[in-house]
Parts: sequence; C-alpha cells; structure tokens
Amino acid sequence: MTGKSSPRSPNLVDRYVGIRIRLRRRVMQISQQALAEKLGVTFQQLQKYENGANRIGAGRLYDLARALEVPIGYFYEDFDPAVDPSHRTDEESEAISTFIGSREGVQLAQAFNRIEDPKVRRHILQLAGSLGTEPEKDA
Repeated sequence: MTGKSSPRSPNLVDRYVGIRIRLRRRVMQISQQALAEKLGVTFQQLQKYENGANRIGAGRLYDLARALEVPIGYFYEDFDPAVDPSHRTDEESEAISTFIGSREGVQLAQAFNRIEDPKVRRHILQLAGSLGTEPEKDA
C-alpha cells in the first residue's frame, strides 16, 4: 500500500498519475475542456484527476490513455514511491509550469520522450544543466 490513506481516498500514486495526465495534455496542447469532452466528464472532474484529488478507475484510465495517445503504462513511468510530487516547492512547481507552458518546453519534452537510451537522457540533462547556469560576474 502507498501511504496511510483509506482505500477510497487518493494517494501518492493518484497524485503522480494526475501529474502525468496534465503533462501529456499540455504536451499535446489540449485544453482541459476539450479533453473532458472527449472523456464525457466535466472539466472540473478532469481537474480533480489532474490534481490527484479524485481516484481514476481502470476504465477511465484506459479512456485517458486512448485520448492522450499513450499506453497505460505511461501514467506510471518513472514512478518513485519515495518522492511525493505534492511536496514540491513553489519554485519547482513554477519552473515546471513555465517549462510546459512554453512552446520550446513542449518541443523539448516531446523530443526528450522519444529518446530511449537512459545514458543519452542523462547526458542531455547534464548538458542542459551546464548551459543553464548563469555566467560568473567579474568582481
């Protein structure tokens, strides 16, 4: 079991799956309203899924996978039960939102997701980290 929540209340896995739904929806540039209509739910219900406030049944997860054009396993990729995404700092959350909200961020995420070799992915992260540092200022 993941956490001490009751069987019906959302838990760490539900929150992680919600984040993955939001990420994929944004990468595909689909509005909450459009995806909700495709699923036959209200956009408020979709928000609750994305926020991890409501659990998602197997049938709904299957529908989400089809609508977002991913295998069901996508929603669990890289899940680490030791990391609770709801404990992100405001700075981390803002960085993620800004990245996914930008055209370049979406394009980079799409390209990165096509890379299967974990070694190549690590090298790209190292490269991006080295390029993203601010130059030292002269004293």
